[in-house]
Amino acid sequence: MTAALSADPHSYANFSDVRVRHAELDLTVDFDQKRLQGFVELTLDGAAPELILDTRDLDLGKVYAIVDGDYRLTRATLAQRDPIFGQKLSIALPEGADRVRIHYATRPEASGLQWLSPELTADKRQPFLFSQSQAIHARSWVPIQDTPAVRFTYGARIRTPKGLLARMSAENDPLDAADGDYRFLMRQPIPSYLLAIAVGDIKFAPLGERSGIYAEPSVLDAAAYEFADTERMIEIAEKLYGPYRWGRYDLLVLPPSFPFGGMENPRLTFLTPTVIAGDRSLVSLIAHELAHSWSGNLVTNATWDHFWLNEGFTTYVENRIIEAAFDAERADMERELSETELVAGMPEIATSDQHLRLDLRGRDPDDGLTDIAYTKGMLLLRFLETRFGRERFDPVLRAWFDENAFGTVKTDDFLVFVEQKLLNAYPGIATHTEVLAFVDQPALPEHTPRTTAARFAAVDRARNGWLRGGDPAAIDSSQWTTQEWLRFIEGLPGDIAIEQLAVLDARFKFQSSGNSEIAFAWYAKAIDRNYRDAFPAIERFLTRVGRRKFVLPLFTDLFAKDAEFARRVYAKARPGYHPITRASVDAVVRP
Repeated sequence: MTAALSADPHSYANFSDVRVRHAELDLTVDFDQKRLQGFVELTLDGAAPELILDTRDLDLGKVYAIVDGDYRLTRATLAQRDPIFGQKLSIALPEGADRVRIHYATRPEASGLQWLSPELTADKRQPFLFSQSQAIHARSWVPIQDTPAVRFTYGARIRTPKGLLARMSAENDPLDAADGDYRFLMRQPIPSYLLAIAVGDIKFAPLGERSGIYAEPSVLDAAAYEFADTERMIEIAEKLYGPYRWGRYDLLVLPPSFPFGGMENPRLTFLTPTVIAGDRSLVSLIAHELAHSWSGNLVTNATWDHFWLNEGFTTYVENRIIEAAFDAERADMERELSETELVAGMPEIATSDQHLRLDLRGRDPDDGLTDIAYTKGMLLLRFLETRFGRERFDPVLRAWFDENAFGTVKTDDFLVFVEQKLLNAYPGIATHTEVLAFVDQPALPEHTPRTTAARFAAVDRARNGWLRGGDPAAIDSSQWTTQEWLRFIEGLPGDIAIEQLAVLDARFKFQSSGNSEIAFAWYAKAIDRNYRDAFPAIERFLTRVGRRKFVLPLFTDLFAKDAEFARRVYAKARPGYHPITRASVDAVVRP
């Protein structure tokens, strides 16, 4: 390490002494130079001789300490750069200083920003910029206390080329004209990883009284159709877990290079276009990002070692929203698919990383972005639900959100809460030891509840009947959902013959599927069996889609199967990938 970290193992910030209460940004977006340039003014709580912030690859200008409204130049020192954590910025605070102003510019390689040329957008007419601050990428575009332990409000003035619309994770007026000068305010305190900005040729369509969709013009109508259930999902979540506390809930469909399915930026969820399937079959992603309005955004993990408190809770709430919005059968299918994926992928996860409570000291917190946090975390809450019943568990979960609203929590806080609200209140139903087995032991405990989706039985019969020599034309798949198709493909035997894959491909046109989840599942099977007829379609997919969930495993398998082909495709696709995706695939597709 080049400098000592703080109480958060992924931040240098001295937030125990002094912490940011409000950030005021004034930035100009320069597409030619691929830079944000301007200043941030930080309002502070607490007194200390210096303020320590997190930065990564920022070009610093003048730094001022503000005492009674007087701007005074002050000493600012950057420590040596660490490849994971960036550079510690130490700012001297004279007595009485309650604000600092830092002039700076980002660099084109900022890990939290992606600058897209017009040809990498959907409409191919205007450039596009978007951020991805989670987990510790905010420091690459704002000098800040980049830790989820610190929550602050923020305001911003953003200047862009005229004709491009700027949006942030703040109050956005859908009626804003694209005049190149925008002001934003986030009144609710958020952690730094929820700072977000996007700039591009984007338009708006309403979805409800407090929800809407932003997208490039050619994508807008399809997106509005796909996500029409958003307002209803908000109402369902409120009935279950209390009022939505963020004002509006809008969605922004980003260009296909966005590295994740979604990012729960408050008031403005960022989405991948890969969930636009035309049949609303992938909208569980909307349920997931909406659920973060309670779990994660409202009640936040204090450090990334406790990431499951964000994602495990969110995955559980997502499934409850899907059940209420659609039906229990669909919720069961989605949950069983997730459980199956977790079990299948467990051998690839280090034993020490199979715990819910992680130890990520000295490591990139992105290492914790596994199915453990999401699905094993969800299964702990499912365990409590099944043992205590929803009539007892639902009020307790709502109380968790209410009592910890706009706060940060650790795993021990959850354990104490469960002890008081469930284990002691209803003795003899579950034990502390059973709960701890999820938190601090690898794999899944024996008492983990598992899902059996009734509709999957028919899918298994159809697949197995064909494998025994049946006619694929006899498979009645006309009413199958995405989840049933995934079950069908993922259940194909590991030694299936290439000729059999060709028969299925001819019958069901998997290569040309417009559903990204189905296409991904099919491509993974094709690579595993070296079904070369699918490789041209795989190449087109990888050069069109930048979602890391798809890109990383496909390139990993491709490199093992045909390294030369993988290198050639990656060289073609890499310029359009986000820095986060590139960093992941770079480690796999070696020269």
